[in-house]
Amino acid sequence: MEGEQKIVVINSWSAPRSLSTSLMYSFAQRDDMDILDEPLYANFLKVTGVDRPYREELLSKMESDGNKVVQEVVFGPGEKKYRYCKHMAKQRVPGLTNDLLKKGKHFILIRNPLDILPSLDKVVPPSFLELGLSDLVSIYSELCQSGNKPPVVDVADLQAFPEATLRALCEDLGIPFQPSMLKWDAGPKPVDGIWAPWWYKSVHKSTCFTPARAYPLPFPIELYDLLDQSLPFYKFLKRYCRQTSSFLKSPLPPPSLPVPANEKLLAWVGDELLTRESAKVSVFDSVVQGGDAVWEGLRIYQGKVFKLNEHLDRMFDSAKALAFSNVPNREEIKEAIFKTLIANGMFDNAHIRLTLTRGKKVTSGMSPGFNLYGCTLIVLAEWKPPVYDNLKGITLITATTRRNSPNNLDSKIHHNNLLNNILAKVEGNFAKADDAIMLDKDGFVSETNATNIFLVKKGRVLTPHADYCLPGITRATVMDLVVKENLILEERRISLSEFHAADEVWTTGTMGELSPVVMIDGRIIGDGEVGPVTRRLQKAYKTLTESSGEPIPTYSHT
Repeated sequence: MEGEQKIVVINSWSAPRSLSTSLMYSFAQRDDMDILDEPLYANFLKVTGVDRPYREELLSKMESDGNKVVQEVVFGPGEKKYRYCKHMAKQRVPGLTNDLLKKGKHFILIRNPLDILPSLDKVVPPSFLELGLSDLVSIYSELCQSGNKPPVVDVADLQAFPEATLRALCEDLGIPFQPSMLKWDAGPKPVDGIWAPWWYKSVHKSTCFTPARAYPLPFPIELYDLLDQSLPFYKFLKRYCRQTSSFLKSPLPPPSLPVPANEKLLAWVGDELLTRESAKVSVFDSVVQGGDAVWEGLRIYQGKVFKLNEHLDRMFDSAKALAFSNVPNREEIKEAIFKTLIANGMFDNAHIRLTLTRGKKVTSGMSPGFNLYGCTLIVLAEWKPPVYDNLKGITLITATTRRNSPNNLDSKIHHNNLLNNILAKVEGNFAKADDAIMLDKDGFVSETNATNIFLVKKGRVLTPHADYCLPGITRATVMDLVVKENLILEERRISLSEFHAADEVWTTGTMGELSPVVMIDGRIIGDGEVGPVTRRLQKAYKTLTESSGEPIPTYSHT
């Protein structure tokens, strides 16, 4: 009709006991907003047959034809510019028109089921159906798929920072914020549904969003299984909450990844493939409790895993030295590696961080006697080019942190307790160097915080004994190449001054391959350029990686 303005519908979707009524009262304070309290409730009761104390009264007074409600009530004409519709996600039942999601604006309101369930128990018996969190995820996913990604608001943010959260929500919805949204009068409201006497007693005492209680009440143990089922849905949606300012939880912006393609990868944990955000180990796992795990780095070249068996040999040796039990066998680990690579489509220019922990414990503590679940296998594959600049070279400084002695913790065990190396890396970072050289207890060079190290002096290639360092597989490979290239190789104790005065220096490791070093502690190495011996061995190493390695099943070179 002429003069009738087109109304903008804002649909709020939530689980029960999620402050959805408080938020409805907040929007009801606006001078440009009509309010609908759960307009699909009668349709929900009719379709599902769910019982409520007010069922008959509600069905007699509310329209129970869901599609009619959507067409004539939700999206019907109105006098004000906006219409706010409060919906429970579970009320979107089969048979409803798709127009409900296709039209209007939408947002998702979430609350931790840890806080919902004890409160829900006071009104109806809690169940997965009553919560409707899976329905909430479905609504979110369908909206995203249609190109209408909805804002997600966490109740915790509303309670802690109501104005900032409401301003952000209004901005996302494309409507102006009104300060009147921050307060309302206590008591029943004209917009309340028929069910208000059963559900709204506590919210009728409120006049604004108030902070959550400082400490929660004890959680009812009988609801534990339901909490366990529900939390993953809440956690999924929580990832997409907007951080509106430094006052909301974290002042840090989401970091960018070195390789953006790794945002959506699959990792192997235990005995299954999981998405990046779901790939986690238990807080009872030994790697969390004490860094009690062993690891290997693997690189993928043209459909092959380079030196796979050598790395697995070292992993098994390390696990045996640490007295691991119930270790998966070689074929089981290979199968996990291949499944991970194939699932990710990673057949070249990729790197694997392969970890084997002592496993999950039955209770926290140091003793391996608590490890009764068997080892935990982790296969983390990423798109990752060599991490150092192998064309122009890298710089090193010497760390004050000494490399472990076999008297303390034998570095031949490739373990995850890496604080010794990390402290050296911290020194390197502060000095704005690429890595840090670590000395042994007598002041001789051992390795860097992450790699083995070589030097060239007057045509001779030297590398430190592997007494205080890991005898790296890339190190051994390069030592073989040195001999094959008819160069003189010497393995002995080497002082720091010899590295300062070297003609060439390079480091070796799976992550970086052969990385030229052009400066150590401010001293230019050679002429500051990548040396001829380094280039020669880089070329030989590249040839070797192209011609050897364990083929990945199903890979075909095109």
